Amino acid sequence: MPEGPELHLASQFVNEACGALVFGGCVEKSSVSRNPEVPFESSAYRISASARGKELRLILSPLPGARPPQEPLALVFRFGMSGSFQLVPYEELPRHAHLRFYTAPPGPRLALCFVDVRRFGHWDLGGKWQPGRGPCVLQEYEQFRENVLRNLADKAFDRPICEALLDQRFFNGIGNYLRAEILYRLKIPPFEKARSVLEALQQRRPSPKLTLSQKIKAKLQNPDLLELCHSVPKEVVQLGGKGYGSESGEEDFAAFRAWLRCYGMPGMSSLQDRHGRTIWFQGDPGPLAPKGRKSHKKKSKATQLSPEDRVEDPSRPSKALSRTRRAKRDLPERTATQRPEGSSLQQDPEVPTVPKKGRRKGRQAASGHRRPRKVKADTPSLEPEGTSAS
Repeated sequence: MPEGPELHLASQFVNEACGALVFGGCVEKSSVSRNPEVPFESSAYRISASARGKELRLILSPLPGARPPQEPLALVFRFGMSGSFQLVPYEELPRHAHLRFYTAPPGPRLALCFVDVRRFGHWDLGGKWQPGRGPCVLQEYEQFRENVLRNLADKAFDRPICEALLDQRFFNGIGNYLRAEILYRLKIPPFEKARSVLEALQQRRPSPKLTLSQKIKAKLQNPDLLELCHSVPKEVVQLGGKGYGSESGEEDFAAFRAWLRCYGMPGMSSLQDRHGRTIWFQGDPGPLAPKGRKSHKKKSKATQLSPEDRVEDPSRPSKALSRTRRAKRDLPERTATQRPEGSSLQQDPEVPTVPKKGRRKGRQAASGHRRPRKVKADTPSLEPEGTSAS
């Protein structure tokens, strides 16, 4: 899911790729998108972008003398789970390009496209940032820090720190991979009470005897959680490319994967928070960890058996295999609901689960089997970010 750094990188991309281009004509929306139409038409206009937290603002500015006369129009985008901007030739529109801005002649015709495979992204007309979102962790650090420390009495901070970090009222721009990386660096258990972690920062004051350079050096060597909420996203922006991405093999994401220390890394443990979002961590999960849930540790590729290692000597059949075959002759075939959980394909914990409809003909469901709990992927609320696709 795109987080603050990805929105910031997207705004940089739009400004760099489109800065010298002149666009013209109508803005085109795909027929399958449920987002609003964009009532804008101009013979010549430019496009610029800016980002704040998990939102991106696009401004369409008509050039002098453009027809018909038109005021600038601003759109605010939230990328959902898969949104991005791409600049492509007119003849090579991506399949999931749900909003398209075309360049004006002369010159090869190009299209700036908002591409959203999963269609959880959204845009609003008017250009106003979504009400209720806090200051941006990247670009409004002092206001962000003050907003958090001033509101520690809010019930959001009764929750585990890993859940509080997704609340966009206070941590606008922080998402799933960032919270894991920030907590890992400070060795803070993800299910420690948020208020307990943050109250100590209210009393933190640098010694008045220190010089300015000494204060800066001390801050860089021993950053607190709120400082890392600013500096860690900044590191991702400085990597360049596109930031977070799950598509293996793409060069744009190679630097990002090398940068990760905790999120999805071998040897790290994982648990689902109460909103169904997976938090990665190392060591003790903390006192507010969900009851009855076991953490899962990701194995390194080196410890996993290769196909050659799994091949058995055909001349020496395994005793366990023989017992399994004898058992199959004596026992009825297991139904899908009776199979152990580990036998099913592992699903991406960030992907909403879709329950299967009905039962296969001729098979009986095991009694007492419970349906999997649905995980919402897209709700308009800001709290918590874990259930929102924005």
